[in-house]
Amino acid sequence: MDQRPPASLALEKLGIPHSIFRHPGQVSSLEQAARERSQRPEQVVRSILFRLGEEQYLLALVAGSAQISWKELRRYLGQSRLTMASEEEVLKVTGYQVGAVSPFGLLQDVRVLMDPSVLNETEISIGSGIRGIAIILKSEDLRRALGAAEVVELLEHKKDSEK
Repeated sequence: MDQRPPASLALEKLGIPHSIFRHPGQVSSLEQAARERSQRPEQVVRSILFRLGEEQYLLALVAGSAQISWKELRRYLGQSRLTMASEEEVLKVTGYQVGAVSPFGLLQDVRVLMDPSVLNETEISIGSGIRGIAIILKSEDLRRALGAAEVVELLEHKKDSEK
């Protein structure tokens, strides 16, 4: 299988340097993915699709295992209701299966929000559009390639409970 994944082809068209990483077997956790890529979990960027309304979607990028704050997301969007997209919606909107979603090469134009944590690491990895294959690139190149993406705090913080 020498076929390049869709995200790689989209990045090539944009002139964004990257490499393709193929996992030796099935990936069952974020920690395993990071370990096999010789990365820390904070370097693995997850792409999560949200349904905002009828045929309205948003892709949120977060680093590592951190959880998105639904409250912050609703506040930022000025919207009281939103849900995570179903597996069927993810496939229909992105063209990718859950676990392989990339912000590149999507079937539909989707608004992208990026948590600042994505830019904390020099080298990161993202979904490629094919399960078991990742794209490795510099966070500054991801930012450049996703020029229209909005960088906004999306994560839950434990400030109050730590005091």
